[in-house]
Amino acid sequence: MHAIATYQYETLQVSATDNIITVTINRPEKKNAMSFKVVQELIAVAGRISKDKAVRAVILDGAEGTFCAGIDLGDLNHPKNQAFALWELVKPWQSLFQRVCLVWREVPVPVIAVLEGYCIGAGLQLALACDVRISHPECKLSIMEAKWGLVPDMGLTQSGFGVVRADVLKELAMTARTINAEEGKALGLVSHCSETPLEQAQKLATEFAERSPDAVLASKRVINAMFDQPATTLYKEKFWQLKMMFGRNRKLALRKAKQASTAFGKRQFR
Repeated sequence: MHAIATYQYETLQVSATDNIITVTINRPEKKNAMSFKVVQELIAVAGRISKDKAVRAVILDGAEGTFCAGIDLGDLNHPKNQAFALWELVKPWQSLFQRVCLVWREVPVPVIAVLEGYCIGAGLQLALACDVRISHPECKLSIMEAKWGLVPDMGLTQSGFGVVRADVLKELAMTARTINAEEGKALGLVSHCSETPLEQAQKLATEFAERSPDAVLASKRVINAMFDQPATTLYKEKFWQLKMMFGRNRKLALRKAKQASTAFGKRQFR
């Protein structure tokens, strides 16, 4: 067994086939929603993969037919986590929530996301940070934050740049609309649609593994460099999220999610 697969995780399943690592978010009872523990363990396994020069590719998926249904709001809003979450937004460097997505851009091997069921909110931001996204045609995709009166703040300014046109990203972020993967492919969110996305991901990972690992790494690094963004864009995500959280219309957005007739107040910010 590969050394990385011997580590024990509470929320992940990690397996290895030769030099290809599969990391599976394993909270099917929560539709693989991202808890603080998921965030911490994804960052930890990415770090271990980065240090292992034998690894040639990574497949990132979710257990029991769902990729990730977003942030686990119950965990995020638990009193014991609120102060920690607020600090992550206030601190001037990359937040834990940005790190869990953007770390996959730094991993020195190709990372393939396998999308099934739901890929929304945090799940979609995680998928966009991967190098390739292979989705079942019926997978549901959404940048969901606006529905709750919030803004995407998990590295979308970095991961979305160069993947999706700005007008597409704006429309999806502003409307919180849910689309299927077929439409997502047409818009650039999805690389490939397949009825058997995991099987296609395994074939692609094997193809990557047949090339020089240094050439593959160099390709990832130089192409990512085409779309590098300054760190200030990440801080803007957090700055605007804080404003949303303490703004008047945030409470109205939560009410509107349950009662469609709720009307928003005038725009508070400029």
